[in-house]
Parts: sequence; C-alpha cells; structure tokens
Amino acid sequence: MWRSGCRARVLLRRPNGRTTSLGAWRWASTMACERALLRYRVGEKIHGFTVSQVTSVPELSLTAVKLSHDSTGAQHLHLAREDRNNLFSVQFRTTPMDSSGAPHVLEHTVLCGSQRYPCRDPFFKMLNRSLSTFMNAFTASDYTLYPFSTQNPKDFRNLLSVYLDAAFFPCLRELDFWQEGWRLEHEDPNDPQTPLVFKGVVFNEMKGAFTDNERMFSQHVQSHLLPDHTYSVVSGGDPLCIPDLTWEQLRQFHATHYHPSNARFFTYGNFPLEQHLKQIHEEALSKFQRIKPHTTVPAQKPWDKPREFQITCAPDSLAAGSSEQTTISVSFLLPDITDTFEAFTLSLLSSLLISGPNSPFYKALIESGLGTDFSPDVGYNGCTREAYFSVGLQGIAEKDIQTVQDLVDRTLDDIIEKGFEDDRIEALLHKIEIQMKHQSVSFGLALTSYVASCWNHDGDPVELLKLGSQVAQFRKCLEENPKFLQEKVKQYFKNNQHKLTLSMKPDDKYSEKQMQLEAEKLKQKVNSLSPEDKQQIYEKGLELQAQQSQPQDASCLPALKVSDIEPRIPFTEVEVALAAGDIPVQYCTQPTNGVVYFRAFSSLNTLPEELRPYVPLFCNVLTKLGCGALDYRELAQQVDLKTGGLAATPHVLPDDSHLDTYEQGVLFSSFCLDRNLPDMMHLWSEIFNNPCFEAEEHFRVLVKMTAQELSNGVPDAGHLYASIRAGRMLAPAGDLQETFGGMDQVRLMKRIAEMTDIKPILRKLPHIRKHLLNCDNFRCSVNATPQQMSQVENSVDNFLRTLSRSKKERKPAHPHVVEKPAPKGPGRHSPFTRKLVTDPTFKPCPLKTHFQLPFPVNYVAECIRTAPYAAPAHARCEGVGRRRDA
Repeated sequence: MWRSGCRARVLLRRPNGRTTSLGAWRWASTMACERALLRYRVGEKIHGFTVSQVTSVPELSLTAVKLSHDSTGAQHLHLAREDRNNLFSVQFRTTPMDSSGAPHVLEHTVLCGSQRYPCRDPFFKMLNRSLSTFMNAFTASDYTLYPFSTQNPKDFRNLLSVYLDAAFFPCLRELDFWQEGWRLEHEDPNDPQTPLVFKGVVFNEMKGAFTDNERMFSQHVQSHLLPDHTYSVVSGGDPLCIPDLTWEQLRQFHATHYHPSNARFFTYGNFPLEQHLKQIHEEALSKFQRIKPHTTVPAQKPWDKPREFQITCAPDSLAAGSSEQTTISVSFLLPDITDTFEAFTLSLLSSLLISGPNSPFYKALIESGLGTDFSPDVGYNGCTREAYFSVGLQGIAEKDIQTVQDLVDRTLDDIIEKGFEDDRIEALLHKIEIQMKHQSVSFGLALTSYVASCWNHDGDPVELLKLGSQVAQFRKCLEENPKFLQEKVKQYFKNNQHKLTLSMKPDDKYSEKQMQLEAEKLKQKVNSLSPEDKQQIYEKGLELQAQQSQPQDASCLPALKVSDIEPRIPFTEVEVALAAGDIPVQYCTQPTNGVVYFRAFSSLNTLPEELRPYVPLFCNVLTKLGCGALDYRELAQQVDLKTGGLAATPHVLPDDSHLDTYEQGVLFSSFCLDRNLPDMMHLWSEIFNNPCFEAEEHFRVLVKMTAQELSNGVPDAGHLYASIRAGRMLAPAGDLQETFGGMDQVRLMKRIAEMTDIKPILRKLPHIRKHLLNCDNFRCSVNATPQQMSQVENSVDNFLRTLSRSKKERKPAHPHVVEKPAPKGPGRHSPFTRKLVTDPTFKPCPLKTHFQLPFPVNYVAECIRTAPYAAPAHARCEGVGRRRDA
C-alpha cells in the first residue's frame, strides 16, 4: 500500500476528516512498564542485542528500551506497556532514485512467498490461521513498514516468523514480479492474436492513485520542494515509469535495502522482550553480517529565491463549480525533523495557523469565499527528512491565483505583528494533554507510525515520545519570550527563500493525453520485441494464469490450535440505570486515565422522509455554527479548551437477528478530562437547546468544504461507495445507508454547494432539530474510572434534565416500528426497549448499477444477502467469506 504525503506527528493531531478513530479500551499501564524499568540495564546483552537505553515515559505509561544488534547493527525499540494488543513492525529506509516504483513493487512481491513459507500469498493465507488485529505493509516516500498486531502470544510468534521470512528471505520469483509489478500480456491471455497491454497490481494501483487530484498535487508539492534526491521521484511508482523496472533491478533493490544493517525493529505491549529478541536473532539476523547501507538522504540544498510551478489535472465532474477547480498552495521548507523540539514547535505553530475557524489562515482564505477548502496537504508535514509547511486553497477561479498568494503574504505579516491569543495556545496545549491520555486499542500502531519518519533519519524516537517535557519546554520559551512564535513565523515563513508556489488547473484533455502517453510507452515496448520475445510473453502469460488458478498448499504456514486460544473472552461489566426519570444510561467503569467518554443516541423514527437526505449535513454543521450566547468562533474555542471534540454522526444499525429490521438515529460522542466534565456537558446542553442556524455565510462555507471533501474522497474510497450501492436493495437498511453515506449523498452535496440561494437548505435544519434534539427515544453511555463515576452521574443527570420533551407523542414516519428489549448482561433485566424499523413486505431486489466517474479507474462490488449476526448460519457465512478472501 502506497502512502503519499504521509503525515508524521500523528499522535499530536486527530485523524483527518475522512477517517474515524477506533473505539478505545484503556489499560492500567503500570505492570509491564515497571517490570521493564527494573529488569533491563544499559550494556546488558540479550540474544545478540545490547541494551543502549532504558527510559521511563510516564505521560504515555510506558518504558522505552533501545537496543542494537551486535553483528549487524540492526536497531530495536521496545515499548513496554500493559496492553494486550501487542505490535511488531520492521521498517527499512528505502530511497529510490527513479519513479519505477521499486520500493512499492518490492513491498508487494516479498508477500508472495518466502524460503520457509513458499506458498503464494502467505499473508492472505494467515488470515484464516491467525487472530491478528492488524496486518499490512506500507510504502512511504523514504521507508517501507511491515506491521502486525495480535493479543495471542502464540499467534505473535507465528506472525513474526512469517514476517521475518518474508522480509529477509523472499522468493522474489519472476512470475510474482509479473503479477505484482507490471507485465506485457495479451488482452485475452489465451489468444495471442489479441493486442498486448500493460497489466500488474502495482501498475493498476498507481494508475488509480494518479487519478486522485489531491494525491497528485501533494506528490508534486514534495517533488518540487525537495528536488535534489529521493523525494523528487514517486516511491510508489509513476505508471509511465513502472514498465522500466526489471526483475533484476527489483532483486538488487532488495539486496541493498532489505538488510538488517538498514532495518529498524519495533515491538510494543506486555509480551516479554526476550522472546522477541531470541526469535528475531535466530530466524533472521544471525544469518547476516554488518554492511554499510548507502541509503542516507542528504540535506536539501536551500534555494536563494522562491520558485513557481504550474501543473494540470483532469476536471472533476463530482465537484461543485466546474469553472472553479484550480488549486494553489504556498509551501516553505522547514528544518530537519530530527531536531525534536523544533519539529514539535513548528507542528504546534502549524495548528495555530490553520486549525479551526479561529485560525488566521481559516479567516483569510476559507472565509474569503474564493475557494471551497484548503489545498491538499495543508499544514505541517514531517514525513520527509526536512519538514515543510503548505497552505492554500482549492476550488478557486484561475484568475484568483495571485489574490490567494497576496492573502498568504498579508496573513503572515499580520501574525508577525499581532501574534496569537493566549486562549488559542492554551486550547492547543490542552489538546495535546488529552490526546496523551486518550489511547485507543491501536495505540501501538499509532506509536510505530509516529516515530517512523524521525527514526528513519537517525533521530531519537524516545525523545519524540517525551511529550510532557516538550510541552514544558514550549511553555518556558513562551514565558521567556512572548514573541517566541512570531519570531518563528518571521524566520521560517516571511524570510524563507526556499518557498514554492504550486498551482494546478484542470485540462479537459488531461485524461486523453495521459492515455496517449501510455499508448506511446506501450508501442515503444512492443516494437522492441522480437518474435521470440512475443512468444515468451504469451507462454509466460499462460503460466501465470495457471499459477493463479492452481490451489495452493498452505500447510507450511504456522497455525493456532484450539488449545492456544483462551476459551473465554473477558466480560465487560456494565450497569444500566434510568436518569432524569426515564432516560436509560449505561455506565461502564474502566481505567480511562482521567478521561470521561460520553455517547448518546437519538432516534430518527419520527423524522419525515423528505428530510432524511439532509441528516448528514445537519450532523456536520451542528457543532460548528454556534449555540446559545456563543458564535461559531467562540464555540470552537470552548470545544478545544474543554473537550477532545464534539461529534454527531448518522447511524444505521441493522438488527442482530433480523435482516429486514434496523434502528436509525444520530450518535453524539465526545470525551474530556475529568476536571472539564461539567463544561463539556454544558456545551452539549447549549447545542441541544439553543443551536444557532442563522449564520448563513458560515453555513455556506461549511457546505462547500463538505462537498469538496466528499468529491475528493471518491477516488480513494470508490470500493466503499460501490459496496454501499450494491447492498442498497438487499435489506431495508441499505437504502438509508446509501442516502446517508453513498453516492447519493455526494451528488446531493454537490447540488447544494452549487445553489446561489442556500436559505431553503438552512431552513430545513430547525425542522430536523425538532425531531432529533430532545429526550424522546434517547439513551446515553458513559465510560469513566470508579472514582469519577459519582460526578459523572450527576453531570449526565443535570444535562438530561435540560433536554426538551415533546408535548405529545410524535407518530413514527415509517408505518412499521417494533419494540425490542436492549441486550442485557447475565442475570440482568433490560430497563429499556429500542424502537426498530421493519418492513414485512420487503423483498430483496438485486440491481446492477453503473456510475460514470471522471477518472479511468473502475470500482466493482458485489453484495449477497446472507444471515443476520445472531443466526446460526452467520458463522458459516463468515467462514466462507474468509476462505474466499484467502
């Protein structure tokens, strides 16, 4: 999987708008952490490794142990933490000097079998033989990462064996290169009279990537801003250059880059470190000797004056405003990311500059009305050796390019003169504090991604994790010099000659030109073939087809036995009680590290049918338009100061026992430090009781941003949109899922964004509010520590008592609503019922649908109506699905 413009410092920021955070399980992270602190000593020898550092990181409840392998120089970082979801990763610095995609093709090809496990696709085969919670591989601009996680010790050892053998001893067969990289093959492999065409997994993947205008723009920013070395090329591969890669070059790239002397191992969790080191040494590292890898990325030579470039792209028929699809950004090269505190400071400064409606660039650019959203890759990017900052607009008219450039310059001047408000800085530091405490089930994966770029360039990953000391140093710098941040803006932006202005405008013939370039490349390749070459291609095509269709013997792969699996899963105790009279609240005591998690669900059963398509938009703007005495800027400030975020999302919950029954509603979610719980619940109370739906201009801004994000997301998530559409007519819930999250929603938002008069849409929001923001058919859940629970109960009860109630019961908009008791724990009765929508007359009607998309990539999905979750047949269907995937 290719990750273009991957973001470093992920621990310091919430995921972007297209991702959702995983549900969190918190751990009392003391046992493994304390054991490691007492157990390991600097200079100690363990299975061929030497301990070089043992450091407590209390803000993350872990102990970091750094080691190096004596004979190869391989580096190892172990983060001991009392977390059952243990993670392993190995990363290699991969620095290509051309765009043939060698790192990306190699990432795919090493997963096609190894010396010890020669079966085809051992990673996919392990899905049926493992309890892994994560398995994948990523190619970034200058490193390749192979991570997995699991909660089972035997499974960890099995997966580690497969990963080590794949990385260090892959088969790298020529047919696998043909399959995964690129090949010439007849359109019909069985008919040598059909034309020869380009095929290959990576070739096609990158053709898809290059149809995503956002990803293409981000790649060009990096390539033009850092032109002297590896960042000037496409690590994932340019489709026009991938056919220049040979099998021999791929094997050589593996030999020089996938060596222990160029490797960084990472382990995380509560499994014993000694076992990991023993297995890594015996199964891999003991078979190598130290080399000097020539993979270091040199510093980029600074420019003596700014540069400008223009590129073109395909027009986007899914985006609003066909005449306004130009993108422009201004980017500045920043210092080396291994300077940990400077990188930390500039990451914070970036957030102050662009995050939220109170930021200066939001006010100057987004609210100017010139464009639809920030340009791609906006903000601080720390995934290259030297970081960079970008800001700009997309969805502008070509004539406004200079205007945007002038706005960027004027905004920087204003910041240097006026600085930042103290409350904004405090809100940002609060966000860091709460994110240090808010730790999800995938915390190990977040950590390995967080340290990868800095460690890749020989920075200190442990210093990077010590966020508490960085915050303290940041505060000290501000106290000693109130203009600390203004001086950074002047140094790195105003006076920085290494400045790139990149603009991208649509070209109606762009796709046609790209196809012509590919056709010329194909013609060049075909014309260079002799009759013997063509015959060999035909025979190799048949051989590959036979190999792909042949059943594989996976008996060589390790597998879990029933005895290796815990016979029982841990049972989570919950208590359900009625608050504010009759509203059910679920309380769950957990070691949440001083954080309180609140969720609420409100039914949509009474909402009229004609208002349903607008529910996602209502949810998106509800917490962003202001409430009570707070305008939208003041509300955003309070949310950042007092919470980890407030969110509302439409929810369609299929029933676990009947395919034709579902629950519909909106999920409200938030979390905060325990000291801020009353403030968080007060904000929810104001949003529910006094939402603001009068800010027309800001509503228009939010609509344009939402429409742009949906349009930009289609190339990267086309398979998900296809799946939603394919399931539309297989169950009653499918139609609502398409309305809320399918292509219907993308096209609706495009129409709304193009409306000259947006008042009719704005007037719909109060009508939705009447059906949603009340305590009719409402329920909540709270997670907190036992010590916090008394305060939590009082705060939630006070909030619920402020909610309005309907004077008379509203009739459901759907004629068939059934009541079903909520799930209950062992020996307990359920104090409330859920109201579900059903359709006794529904008949599945499979339909074939085709959408014409504005890029040359096809996304195909097929959905089959099977069995509900609680049905005995569901497990069999799940097993069949897994076997087909493998």
